[in-house]
Amino acid sequence: METTMESQYGVSAEALQFLKESTFSGTDRSAANLPVLRQQIREYMTPIVERLLQSSRVRTHVADIAGVTCLVVEPPELLTGCPVLYGFGGAFVKGSPFEDLAVAAPLCALTGARFIIPDYRLAPEHPWPAAIDDGFAVYRALADKSFALVGGSAGGNFALSLMLRARVEGLPLPCALALLSPWCDLSNSGESLASNDGRDPTLRLSDLEMSAPHYAGDNDVKNPLISPLFGTFDAHFPPCQITTGTRDLLLSQSVKLANALIDSGVVVDLHVWEGMWHVFEWDDRIPEARQSISRIAKFLSKHMRLE
Repeated sequence: METTMESQYGVSAEALQFLKESTFSGTDRSAANLPVLRQQIREYMTPIVERLLQSSRVRTHVADIAGVTCLVVEPPELLTGCPVLYGFGGAFVKGSPFEDLAVAAPLCALTGARFIIPDYRLAPEHPWPAAIDDGFAVYRALADKSFALVGGSAGGNFALSLMLRARVEGLPLPCALALLSPWCDLSNSGESLASNDGRDPTLRLSDLEMSAPHYAGDNDVKNPLISPLFGTFDAHFPPCQITTGTRDLLLSQSVKLANALIDSGVVVDLHVWEGMWHVFEWDDRIPEARQSISRIAKFLSKHMRLE
């Protein structure tokens, strides 16, 4: 495993200012409040996404792929025929392809690859395995050719679960995998879920404790297709880059996942960013976020070129 601690330049002034101004104390993720929360997130992200769409010059359109509504992101210049299947975050209870354009749009522009973001169904209205069923239908439609896989937070879980299911069903695995602060253990174990609760300015343990039962329902949260950290991997899984930060509530899960993959023979590139929080790449005002997006794009491009 190549592990990089990104601290040689210290924490940027922009990141320190973000931390200073943060007053986040968690969100009410009760079933009754989720419609309100989803609308609030959409309204907050809209100007950010619109700015990034303009600066990245990507184009978007909606397409039906295998019966699943997907947001397709087209780069300004198509540089590869290898598309990227992207899983959006939001703990499986909120979010949509639109909000995750904050990450997908710049990655699309930098890689020159077409991004496909399934609009998978959300819990608790549609608990597991609805999201994975939706994603796997799209995965199957793409699997006749080479493709890469990217996901952030719950989208990282989504990506890993799709691969575990694909292996069982005998489908090809992607050529590369990039995970941003993956939520890969819905039992919410790990030292950082205690030590970074209150230090992470964007996510609290209480958020995950409310979200996990919405998604898992009455099923065992340690089922590998719900918590892929408990899955069985092997050397046939693709090279993987994982990004996290020292303030990330899910730092421990990223490290555990990296070690599990390495022990199974997978090539892993783990980047731990000093002072950064959960999926900090969402905020393009932070220099570290732009740097991380650039490095993820280089990683994906390297492996897509080999196909």
